Amino acid sequence: MDRERVAVFVVFALNGAVLGSWAPRVPALTAQVQAAPGAFGLALLGGSVGMVLAAAVSGRLLEWVGSRALIVIASVAAFVILPLLGVAGSVLWLGITLVGLGAAIGMVDVAMNMAAVLVERRVGKPIMPVFHAGFSFGALAGSVGAGVAAGHGLSPLRHLALAGVVGVVVLVAFTRWLPGGGAPVRSSEAAPAGGAVPVRRVVLWLLAGVAMCSAIAEGASSDWSALFMVTEHGLSEGAAALAFSGFALAMALARLGGAWLQQRFGATRTLVGGAAVAAVALWTAALVPSPIAGYIGFALGGAGLAAAFPIALSLAGEAGKRADDSGGEREIAFVAGVAYSGFLAGPPAIGAIAQVTSLSVSFIAVGLVSALIAAAAIGARRARDRERVPAHCPTPSPTTLN
Repeated sequence: MDRERVAVFVVFALNGAVLGSWAPRVPALTAQVQAAPGAFGLALLGGSVGMVLAAAVSGRLLEWVGSRALIVIASVAAFVILPLLGVAGSVLWLGITLVGLGAAIGMVDVAMNMAAVLVERRVGKPIMPVFHAGFSFGALAGSVGAGVAAGHGLSPLRHLALAGVVGVVVLVAFTRWLPGGGAPVRSSEAAPAGGAVPVRRVVLWLLAGVAMCSAIAEGASSDWSALFMVTEHGLSEGAAALAFSGFALAMALARLGGAWLQQRFGATRTLVGGAAVAAVALWTAALVPSPIAGYIGFALGGAGLAAAFPIALSLAGEAGKRADDSGGEREIAFVAGVAYSGFLAGPPAIGAIAQVTSLSVSFIAVGLVSALIAAAAIGARRARDRERVPAHCPTPSPTTLN
């Protein structure tokens, strides 16, 4: 693996580590701000708002400065903001802090996926799931660290400050090898493959649906799995954090094989099969009254959801590819932005359902959302087929929807 691919993989891992570091500390943060599930769900909206706002401007920023600069600036911001979660004294301030953290994470997410598309185009085969495995391994490392910190009584402030320092050091070591060192160079004659702005393309809306459903399910597992295991099964905070660790580990391992699955079965079949596994797994975690079933359900849920987000963004980048081999920034930002908007409804909805029923019922709903990935994937394939004009039909891409 060359340096460019390693550097992009590391950035994915660092972004995952930010999520994995704070998400398992939800029980401690809930106690810190003295919030009920419904109120805490509203605080979690802050992160989603920040990510949506970031996605709205990230496409243009990428065109101006390139992926490398945006990755560095936004990553450093995320590592600086991360420890501030540990000093939030109210739901309001926690929500405001999450807006800033979400904006930084969102910019990194769009920029690193564009960097991954650049590498994917260079090597000529679908490897996006492997990069997203880096995100999952990073989330796993962060969640394990969070579990250890919680088990040893380390406060969120001290734990997250240490995580931020480590993140900056690692980022600096790999920055020089990141692709996209300058603003993209485009010929005036180059045009996106679909010939229309993102908001007018049905295929991008459907790919956004795939990513949004995946993001809601993944976000629910990261934000609420630890609290679910505490409230529904009576586990300690340290033991409960292992539920998300299992989710992240299974997702990471499945993503390592995701590129092979995509090449062997095609993007659509891979997405449909994964959606079925995720839905059944999350229903098992919600309905079977056993901690073991919870751990297994979250792990298999992670495996089933593994391919959805990376394949959706890879296909979005391919849909925006220009004749001069540039493009895709705005398409990736559009799909990511719609996906992030799902978080605006997801966290408060899960919290509201839990408030009037239980977190078990909330995860039944999350399983239903996971199942919708299959329908959106099939629709995206058909929409992309309709976009292709026979006279201008390009050579089949390695990231085809077939």
